[in-house]
Amino acid sequence: MKSIEILNTFKIKGTGCRLGILDLMISSGIALSENEIRKNLEGKYNRTTFYRSFKTLEERSVIHKIVVDNQLVKYELDNSVTRKKEHAHFYCNKCNTVKCLDTIEIATPTVPKDYKITEQELILKGECNICAINNQQDNS
Repeated sequence: MKSIEILNTFKIKGTGCRLGILDLMISSGIALSENEIRKNLEGKYNRTTFYRSFKTLEERSVIHKIVVDNQLVKYELDNSVTRKKEHAHFYCNKCNTVKCLDTIEIATPTVPKDYKITEQELILKGECNICAINNQQDNS
């Protein structure tokens, strides 16, 4: 789905900044931190415009947070946009990337009657394939 189609689906005005954020997130293929997104768009939009646009996309559930730990938060397109099922994420301890693991679906657990699940996450941590290859080459 293209950025403008996503905004139209969510009935959000298609500003240049919102389109820029979504274009970057779509093309990256990985979850990005707010800072990574801002740096990629640096000089194109002022800081206030960027933060308002970013906040709107998050509040309207176009993008969502992946909290890796209390120091690192990444963002990706929401499952309602990508039409993916709830899935795991892999965080590489070496290069700090977060990738979707679409093949690992998260089953919704059964909770007591008066409980309501609003979010669930599964973050696997370790070394990604690229870092593993680089590590092998460094040790050769």
